[in-house]
Amino acid sequence: MKATFYKLMIALILVATFSGCSKEEELSDSIFDTTDVELDPKSYTYKFDLFLRNNYLKPYNLKFKYQMEDSGTDMDYNLVPASYDNSKKLAVLVKYLWFDVYAKVVNPAFLKKYGPRIIHLIGSPAYNPANGTMILGLAEGGIKVSLFRVNSIEVNNVDMLNEFYFKTMHHEFAHILHQNKSYPSEFNLISYKHYSPFDWQDRDDKVAASLGFASPYGGSQTREDFVEIIANYIVKTDAQWNTLLLNASKDWKVDESTGVVTEDTDTDADGVDGQKVILNKLSICRTWLADSYGINLDALRAEVQLRQKNIDMDSLLSEIE
Repeated sequence: MKATFYKLMIALILVATFSGCSKEEELSDSIFDTTDVELDPKSYTYKFDLFLRNNYLKPYNLKFKYQMEDSGTDMDYNLVPASYDNSKKLAVLVKYLWFDVYAKVVNPAFLKKYGPRIIHLIGSPAYNPANGTMILGLAEGGIKVSLFRVNSIEVNNVDMLNEFYFKTMHHEFAHILHQNKSYPSEFNLISYKHYSPFDWQDRDDKVAASLGFASPYGGSQTREDFVEIIANYIVKTDAQWNTLLLNASKDWKVDESTGVVTEDTDTDADGVDGQKVILNKLSICRTWLADSYGINLDALRAEVQLRQKNIDMDSLLSEIE
């Protein structure tokens, strides 16, 4: 019997096929009509709406939707709206930990050209009973990113923020980038024997690492492997990344009756040097980002790591007030 926590693995689900935005530079300042609705200074949400207009819509051509729209959600799931207060918290954190990072490390116009056009917040998780996974993010056509579980945000818990929001964002954005400019086909051959598209959620983190994957979900298919390397490298601290590499350097075995994972002392039991594989994949990702987009992955990670250590929510929320 599998360990209980494997029944609720986390999936970053891609909806439809990402498409490039090669015509983006020919668009006007915004693809949205910003004149049809005047903001009411007397409205309870006025300051927040003004913040979103000035910090997302105008500079990045992005509509930040915190009021859940039924037409923009999958009706197969029982979902609830994101709370107003938590929406504000996530909005300022997304700006601080994602948009401002790219503006500083790459250039201010980069996310306007390549980033999503809609961010849609949803308060509750979306559970997939078919395989026991919980959906954290949906990315549709490279245009819209939906973030779930907003009502459970813990702003002082960086690991939680990364696991449920920011790793998702970097994951989905990496998909958008590789749909615009393909990554090297050699990446697909590195771990081709070990992908498991139907039962990846049953793999323990350590087992996945030993096979050369940054996460169990990375072992589902090549494109998920590619973006999981990037996303995990960006958000994991040095200690967390080194733990991943240490686990990857070992072999692991799972007791089928208890689900307990222990180190396998047999020499090269799985035939894979997981640490070497992960570092090889990271090198390909690093070179591809630099050559294709002029992105210094290590500089990007360093800026994210610095900001993660210095989150001042009162100061960030003061931008709205």
